[in-house]
Amino acid sequence: MQTGSDIKVTVVHRFESAAPDRVFDAWLSPALIGQWMFGPTLRDEEVLRISVDPRVGGSFSFLVRRQGEDIDHLGRYLEIDRPRRLVFTWGVGGGASSRVVVEIVPDGSGCEVTLTHELHPDWADYADRTQAGWTKMLGALGEVLNKAIAPSTARANQ
Repeated sequence: MQTGSDIKVTVVHRFESAAPDRVFDAWLSPALIGQWMFGPTLRDEEVLRISVDPRVGGSFSFLVRRQGEDIDHLGRYLEIDRPRRLVFTWGVGGGASSRVVVEIVPDGSGCEVTLTHELHPDWADYADRTQAGWTKMLGALGEVLNKAIAPSTARANQ
């Protein structure tokens, strides 16, 4: 799957007030995945099914409908080291897969995520689109986690 000539797309995102374990868990929670990785808040699509088997060797399937077409994002978990590192394969509809590495480092009251998506050289033309997609998704994850924090913060300040 990985060769010396793979194209590496890297995105770094800082989560100001989300602890590493909360960010990590959002990658494995079907309810949260449907809020930040897929769905109408990100793009014009309908989430049909999100299923995860969050263990090394376990798989995931994120089925969405875009412009009348069902698209299944499939993968297998290769490493799960909560809350520091998550590695999984990523493919669409059973075709060729790529590899995604998510590294989470504590940083003050939040954390920093470095996501590296390793694409086969045949997919080099998709590198910019891949980077833009992950950037948008990590931004959406930040918004979802901030919304979850806001009500508890407001109650604490009353």
